[in-house]
Amino acid sequence: MAGVRKKPSASTSILRTTLHSLWQDKHLVLFKTEYTFLVVSVLWLLEIGINVWVIQKVAYTEIDWKAYMDEVEGVINGTYDYTQLKGDTGPLVYPAGFVYVFTALYYITSSGANIRLGQYIFAVFYLITLLLVFRVYCRTKKVPPYVFFFMCCASYRIHSIFVLRLFNDPVAMMLLFAAVNFFIDGHWSLGCGLYSLAVSVKMNVLLFAPGLLFLLLSEFGLIRMIPKLALCANIQLLLGLPFLLENHVGYLSRAFDLGRQFMFKWTVNWRFLPEWLFLNRYFHFVLLAAHLLTLLLFALRRWKRQGESPFELFKEPGKRKVPAQKTTVNQIVLILFTSNFIGMCFSRSLHYQFYVWYFHTLPYVLWSRGVKKMAHLLRVLILGLIELSWNTYPSTCSSSIALHVCHLIVLLCLWFAPPLHPAGPAETQAKAPVKDKCQ
Repeated sequence: MAGVRKKPSASTSILRTTLHSLWQDKHLVLFKTEYTFLVVSVLWLLEIGINVWVIQKVAYTEIDWKAYMDEVEGVINGTYDYTQLKGDTGPLVYPAGFVYVFTALYYITSSGANIRLGQYIFAVFYLITLLLVFRVYCRTKKVPPYVFFFMCCASYRIHSIFVLRLFNDPVAMMLLFAAVNFFIDGHWSLGCGLYSLAVSVKMNVLLFAPGLLFLLLSEFGLIRMIPKLALCANIQLLLGLPFLLENHVGYLSRAFDLGRQFMFKWTVNWRFLPEWLFLNRYFHFVLLAAHLLTLLLFALRRWKRQGESPFELFKEPGKRKVPAQKTTVNQIVLILFTSNFIGMCFSRSLHYQFYVWYFHTLPYVLWSRGVKKMAHLLRVLILGLIELSWNTYPSTCSSSIALHVCHLIVLLCLWFAPPLHPAGPAETQAKAPVKDKCQ
C-alpha cells in the first residue's frame, strides 16, 4: 500500500548498528581490540600502495640476489654436490627448500635479470606475510590497534628487507606465520608440515622449535608427538634427497652448519665487543648455554602448569594426574614468540636482514600479558629504540647496547608476568597472586 514504509532488512539493521557503534567509539577505535580487524584491514590496503611506491621510487640495492641466482643456476646445470655450489658472496649455506623456491624465482625473473618483477613478487610475499600476521593478532586480541601503525608505516628496514634486498629471510618467515595460523586453528600436522618447509628455506626458524616442542608435548604427550616430528623430518629428507644422494656429508655440513662464523663488520648486536671476543668460540659456548638455560627456566616456570611435574608432559593428556586443558590461542602464540625472542637475545650475531625474524612478533610479546595505561608509552618507546638500533648503519656501540637493554627489559617483562596457566583453587589459597612487575 502507498504510504507504508518497508521495514529495513536484518543486514541493513546490523550495518546501521555497527556504524552507529563505530561513530560512538570513534575516539577509541585505535585503542579497543574489538576494532583490530577494521584497523588492520585499512592498513593492509594502504600497504599495497606503500610497496608500489617504495619499488618505484627507492633504488634497489644488490646484496645477495645475484648470489642466490648463481647458486641455484649451479643446481639447474646439474650440480647436486653442495660443496660445489656457490655465488658471489660465498658457498651455498641454506637447506634444499631455498633451492626450490629460488629456482622458481630464477625462471620467473628470466634467470634473475628481471629484478623489478622479483621486487613485485616479494611485495606479494610481504602482503601475504602481513595478512597472516594480522590474522594472528585478530584471533588473540591482545594488542591495541594503534600499535599496528608502527608495524606497517614506521619500519623502513622491513620494507627494505622484502622489496629492496630480496633476501630469503622473508620467504622463511612467510611460511612460519602460515604454520602459526594452522597451529592456532588446531591443525597441528599441517602446521608442522609448513614449519618444516620454513626451516628448509632458512634455519633461523629453528628458534621457534623449543616452543613448538613444548606445545606438542603439552598437547599430545611423547608418543603422539612422534608422528608430528617424523613428518617434519621426512619433509627435510624428501627435499634434500637429490643432494643427500650426491654428497650427504657435504649437504648436511653446509645446509645445517650451526657453527658458521659470522663477520664482525655486519653485527648489529655485538658492536661494543672487541672483535677477538666476538669471534671467540668460548663466547659462543657461553651464549648457547645461557640460551638453553633461559629456555629451560621459561619452560619449567612460565609455560608449564604450576604444581605439575615436568614428567607429566610426556604422558598422554588423558592420563595425567591433573586433567589437561585445551591449549588456548594466546598460549600457543606467546610460547612460540617467546621461544624465538629468547633465541634473538642470545644470538651470536644479528645481521640487518635478521630483523624480520622477530619484527612482527614484538608487539605481541610486549602487549600480550596486560599492562596499565601508563605502561603503553614505555612499550612504544621500546619498539622505537629497537627500530632505531636496527636502522643505525653501520651499527655503533650505543645502538648495540640500546638493543640489548631493550631485549633485557622485554625478557624481564615476560618473566615477571603472571604464569600462563593460573593456579587451581587450592594453589590460589596457598599462594598469593603474582603481579606483573612491568606495570
